[in-house]
Amino acid sequence: MAVPDACSGVNMVVPMAAVSNSTVFTQKPPSAPGGCVSVSVSVSRKKFLKDPDINGTQWINSWVESMRASSPTHIKSTPLSPTEDHSSWMVHRPSALEMFDQIMDASRGMQIVMFLDYDGTLSPIVDDPDRAFMSDKMRATVKKLARCFPTAIVSGRCRDKVYSLVKLAELYYAGSHGMDIKGPEEGTKYKKGGRAGILFQPASEYLPMIDEVYKELVEETKTIPGAKVENNRFCASVHFRCVDEKRWSDVAQRVKSVLKQYPKLRLSQGRKVFEIRPEIKWDKGKALEFLLESLGFANCTDVFPVYIGDDRTDEDAFKILRDRGQGSGILVSKFPKDTNASYSLQEPSEVMDFLQQLVDRKRLSYMGRTRLSYF
Repeated sequence: MAVPDACSGVNMVVPMAAVSNSTVFTQKPPSAPGGCVSVSVSVSRKKFLKDPDINGTQWINSWVESMRASSPTHIKSTPLSPTEDHSSWMVHRPSALEMFDQIMDASRGMQIVMFLDYDGTLSPIVDDPDRAFMSDKMRATVKKLARCFPTAIVSGRCRDKVYSLVKLAELYYAGSHGMDIKGPEEGTKYKKGGRAGILFQPASEYLPMIDEVYKELVEETKTIPGAKVENNRFCASVHFRCVDEKRWSDVAQRVKSVLKQYPKLRLSQGRKVFEIRPEIKWDKGKALEFLLESLGFANCTDVFPVYIGDDRTDEDAFKILRDRGQGSGILVSKFPKDTNASYSLQEPSEVMDFLQQLVDRKRLSYMGRTRLSYF
């Protein structure tokens, strides 16, 4: 007798809640199991880095140090006792693969919702961001995952660009750090009566400004070998991965000179990349909340979000999960980092193994229910 597709019988449909542009969640349950340490950059340091008018030299020096910190393999960021430090960090951020059963126990009786970063999570980090391709095997795994659970890609890239890399129409896509969200064109089986093809763009008014800044950044950085500027529609990215470290201060100085003319934009940093975004209260964490509400899970206790990412910008989503006391944040990193995530994976290949285990567990669960239905 043929066994039905394990994931086609997923039974979780909830009416879509009304969503407003200012939707926020104020409930803050206890911290999730596994313990979390907040990012070590102090509030005053964050403000300092955001304000290029404080002191030019100090600002540049601080950004260069931050740029070095974003490069885990840099000699100055390598601990004196890497084995010992990594072992200690892994005690608080254990492998999600090794703790898979514990994660599944915590999600028992709940609907799992998956959120995945792209670069460094589904694809390897490469020198040329245009060549950050996910493998066919990873794509097939994510496709199977989406048949089992609501699945979203949350990326700093332009939504159209990340869609062209992933090529799966059944997913939700949140591009530009969550400022450009779109659902599956044909809707989804995970909610009732909702709109097909959800579209949410809270920073549309900034599009002309981002285009203008992008052109200025291209002009300002064109003489720095290895610098690459990317227009991600609702934000702009200045990549310095291929820039000689001796020129990093030059990159920071030129980005600063452009941004001084745009007080409505803010500067943040990822893995060897500067991110220029609108100064609005929206990030990957807010995108996670919006998508949960769109699926009908606003303030629900029977949902278990799992967010997997490798970048500093993913910390906003990890913090949301920590504050909600629901779900699991999983950091992808080979090196110890301060993080709000509860678990870790070392590289995209481990992410694929973890996702496959989720699919396999769902298949076994469905087959078990099918057998019981015969008695």
